[in-house]
Amino acid sequence: MSEDLAVEPLVEVSGISVRFGSFLALDNLSLRVMPGEVYGLLGPNGAGKTTTIKVLMGLVAPSLGSVKVCGFDPLFQPVDVKSRIGYVAENSIVYESLSPRDFFEFVVSMRKTDKAAANRVVSGLAEVFDLAQYFDSPIATLSKGLKQKVALIAAFIHQPPVLLLDEPLNGLDAKSSRVVKDLMTLHVQRGGAVLFSTHIMEIAEHLCTRIGIIDHGKLIAEGTLEQLRTKTDGKDSSLEEVFLKLTNEDAAVAERTKVLREAFFGNEAH
Repeated sequence: MSEDLAVEPLVEVSGISVRFGSFLALDNLSLRVMPGEVYGLLGPNGAGKTTTIKVLMGLVAPSLGSVKVCGFDPLFQPVDVKSRIGYVAENSIVYESLSPRDFFEFVVSMRKTDKAAANRVVSGLAEVFDLAQYFDSPIATLSKGLKQKVALIAAFIHQPPVLLLDEPLNGLDAKSSRVVKDLMTLHVQRGGAVLFSTHIMEIAEHLCTRIGIIDHGKLIAEGTLEQLRTKTDGKDSSLEEVFLKLTNEDAAVAERTKVLREAFFGNEAH
């Protein structure tokens, strides 16, 4: 057996389906994220990206299929899973009545993390995120971007093997976005895994080891950018062009561009 075949995935989703009433949010979805991978989960609005991440967190129960995170089931072994995950939700989940300092101390106590190691991580990340000056301000008074930084630091405090990041760059400026990208790269270099959803195609194109595209709850394509390009006969296509073709949105975008031209330029558009 080759060394690659002996490596176990850190995230394994096998044939899961999720229903909300009559709505099928996920339809027989399967994917794996291996150690050392940044896996980008892309899809149109409502495709099932956030639902997938919530299933991995144990926040949503699949009606069919199975899920493993570091070998543990999120529903039946929630503590084992959550201790191995760093999670950033699409909308920051932080206790706004606390200050960042108090919130990080709370997270460390809940995680039962070594305080010295946690303080080292918090101090370093607070410095690179320019957050230290806000440490004793109520989180409720902070901007959206600063709240996102608090959520990101909290996700990294216990240095988990798996990062689940749902639109992690929401509200961040260019410098802070670069810090997050560097953190993700360093994390996988240490053997960790990242699964993150984003609508920013340029970031996914340059950062992801592999990409999974879901539409209407189904995984419609998966692979490296080069592998995805072969599915659309677009040798030099950008990820955005590949994505629009695979989700059958390229014709709609072209039509909308035509409408915009006519609205702005009238007869000159022809």
